[in-house]
Amino acid sequence: MYALLRPLLFSMSPTSAHAAGNAALGVLERVGPLRTVASGLMADRDPRSRVRAMGLDFPSPVGLAGGFDKNAARPKALASLGFGFLELGTVTARAQEPNPEPNLFRLPADRALINRLGFPNEGAAAVVARFVAGGGRSAAGVPVGFSIGKSRSVDVDEDPEPVVADYLGSFRAVAPVSDFVVINVSSPNTKNLRALQGPELARALLGALARENAGARPLLLKIAPDLSNEDLDALLDVVGEVGLTGVVATNTTIRREGLSTPSAEVEAIGAGGLSGPPLRVRALEVVSRVRRKLGRAATIIGVGGVSSGEDARAMLDAGANLVQIYTAFIYRGPTAARDIERERLAAHEAHRRV
Repeated sequence: MYALLRPLLFSMSPTSAHAAGNAALGVLERVGPLRTVASGLMADRDPRSRVRAMGLDFPSPVGLAGGFDKNAARPKALASLGFGFLELGTVTARAQEPNPEPNLFRLPADRALINRLGFPNEGAAAVVARFVAGGGRSAAGVPVGFSIGKSRSVDVDEDPEPVVADYLGSFRAVAPVSDFVVINVSSPNTKNLRALQGPELARALLGALARENAGARPLLLKIAPDLSNEDLDALLDVVGEVGLTGVVATNTTIRREGLSTPSAEVEAIGAGGLSGPPLRVRALEVVSRVRRKLGRAATIIGVGGVSSGEDARAMLDAGANLVQIYTAFIYRGPTAARDIERERLAAHEAHRRV
């Protein structure tokens, strides 16, 4: 069905297509019997898919990455499509609009996306109020986390105090309604945000959030794929030092190497984070390095180029406990989470027989 609809959706601008898809999900969000039917078709809940991580039970290791449902408007609908968990947001303490359009682009030849949206959301308090009014985590029926980021109006400079206060505002809003919280310091679309991955600023920010959390819920850091291995190791030292639960690896990349899309077309798009299959190799490298550095106790959510069951299997084999998709959801459609998990189980069985 989606194979027939996708040409129509891809004839629209990415922003218009996202709005159309969001409208369709809105119907699913509001109509319980329709969600029951969708869940019966999409959510296989094969016992072999179950994962225990971070003290939580996941019906499937395939989750939805942050950035799709920024305002927590469609959690029940998305859960009914077979996702094993959801990461909502990224939310910021202060409401903010998207970066100027155009800010979202498709690269069909690479099955990839470029975005420079920049954390558009209605503000953490308003988003949480909507989420609670819709029934919260219990209504979704799968583990739900929130991603928090820096408000665009707060500058990153030598004094970390304003940035820490900004993140704490978001954290205090989302923490009571979250199964886990992801700290996003790695989007390329907010000015100077990635400076927070430097050890000194990271120590100030992550230490403050860890103290505020006091071990009450899993707390993870989302990292960029563009860090050098040395800088990644230094950041992971801070993650271990302050006692975070683990890492989400990785965010989108600013690199443009090895694309099938003509270079002139890519250059015309300009800045933004690239997601999809071109990110897969580096994401796997980062996941593997994080596992070696943080050891078996850490939780790693692998994200970046997971487009098939074989990709998901490779990510888990590299050291991830769980995986997330976003771009594959756009290219493969509403059955993506179910289909990728079915393919992963088949790939796992095939490798066992070899």
